[in-house]
Amino acid sequence: MTSFPWLTALVVLPVLGAVLLWVLPAGARSRARELALVVALGEVALGVGALAAFDTADAGTHQLVEQHAWIPAIGASYAVGVDGVGLALVLMSVVLVPLVVLAAWREQGSAGAATDRLRSYLALVLLLEAFIVGVFSARDLFLFYVLFEAMLIPVYFMIGGYGGPRRGAAAVKFLVYSLLGGLVMLAGVITLYLAGPGGDEGFLVENLVGTQLSTTTERLLFCSFFLAFAIKAPMVPVHTWLPDAAEQAPAGTSTLLVGVLDKVGTFGMLTLCLPLFPEASRWAAPVVVALAVLSVLYGAVLAIGQRDLMRLIAYTSVSHFGFIVLGIFALTSTSVAGSSFYMVNHGLSTGALFLLGGYLVARRGSQRIEDFGGLQRVVPVLAGLFLVSGLSALSLPGLSTFVSEFAVLVGTFTRHPAAAVVASLGVVLAAVYVLWTYQRVFTGPRPETAELATMRDVGARERWAVAPLVVLMLVLGFAPGPALDLVRPPAQLTLEQVGEQDPVRQGLVADAGGGTDDGSTGSTTDGTADGSTDGTADGTTDGTDEGGEG
Repeated sequence: MTSFPWLTALVVLPVLGAVLLWVLPAGARSRARELALVVALGEVALGVGALAAFDTADAGTHQLVEQHAWIPAIGASYAVGVDGVGLALVLMSVVLVPLVVLAAWREQGSAGAATDRLRSYLALVLLLEAFIVGVFSARDLFLFYVLFEAMLIPVYFMIGGYGGPRRGAAAVKFLVYSLLGGLVMLAGVITLYLAGPGGDEGFLVENLVGTQLSTTTERLLFCSFFLAFAIKAPMVPVHTWLPDAAEQAPAGTSTLLVGVLDKVGTFGMLTLCLPLFPEASRWAAPVVVALAVLSVLYGAVLAIGQRDLMRLIAYTSVSHFGFIVLGIFALTSTSVAGSSFYMVNHGLSTGALFLLGGYLVARRGSQRIEDFGGLQRVVPVLAGLFLVSGLSALSLPGLSTFVSEFAVLVGTFTRHPAAAVVASLGVVLAAVYVLWTYQRVFTGPRPETAELATMRDVGARERWAVAPLVVLMLVLGFAPGPALDLVRPPAQLTLEQVGEQDPVRQGLVADAGGGTDDGSTGSTTDGTADGSTDGTADGTTDGTDEGGEG
């Protein structure tokens, strides 16, 4: 235990850095890049301190907790804390931001007004980081909602002020979709508060869990929250804002938007929808699973057909988010833990792809895939980094995404075998869109056009912006244990809150723990025995029931 306010420090530091960047005197503005990088690296140091203070043996409970009165008149508190999943997402966020700062070092030019534009852009990046850490840490529903909506402000300006020729339309579309979902969610937040215990701490999530609601009310509230999170995720059919935003936004913005910000949607499903509305979550699960499978396949098919590099990467994320949502609503401990781990791994691989795609676009001056070709002979390091990041996106064994995607499919198969089999086609389609893109961009004869033949390879700064992500992909691919230790206990707790148990495996013969005549046993998908719980004193009754339900 520690009394240091780690989470508050992680929120306050980037806010102070953003303010300092905005008020820098004219003579010091040339150092805006260095200042932003120092603040971002300071966040990494604070993140390491928070990890050291976190007890991984008790990762299912919220730790580093802080709570202070904020607006007692309406029951709102400043309450923050993280379990293993929240901490993993906070760490992923603080790792990505300094890499975005490095990648954007010369994104807006190097002198005069261009430097001033970059200063403002980096200030928005730091402000967004503060909001993201706050959302992943918030344990008060009102605080969560305020930060959920506040994130829109810096992203809107990062797209609309620094993007491509159609940046205005893309920024407005992003804002309209997000505000629509947020307003529907606000109605749900107010209704849930009125149905809850009320008082000075009426918005605390732990006080709202277990609120007695009618079946109809609970299902309507679930839909209001789920719609907002599905838009943010994004899921089919409310995903169309993402390809436009990714196409027009700067590469660093797309990295944070897809690699981090969109995780708020799946994080909200996991940490708010399931525990707050357990009956409605079970009721909606079959439909959500079907939508998730549709997202997996639809996103992959559209990625294959894209001619714009950044839109292609965006559509791959629609497919990947389908896997994440599938694992969450399959409601098994393996699939939920796999989805939690997938959120981190997707941020690594997709973040790297967007940064590398940004390098290519900046050098060529075009996002059209057909404007490239044969670059493997010209920029071998860039080609190698892109290949490794793409192989991680298609879940190659040995890279981190494989572990999480495998866990999602295995966990889903135990409850929804048909959905898991159909979703596994997404793995095949991923190989198509990743390898075909690599072939079109990097393979073939040496290019003859001057823009391609003289393209420079990535420099030291650009390598530093991507290399940490590649290293993490490899480390978490070969040694995922510490990360899984963070996400498994929260997954078990989530199942308990929803009132679900892991499906039992069929076809095994057991003598103890409530074995039945048809060969059902109390063994769960993670290999542990239910017999000690359900098959001891009343093993005949409970064991038979469990076997029948399986």
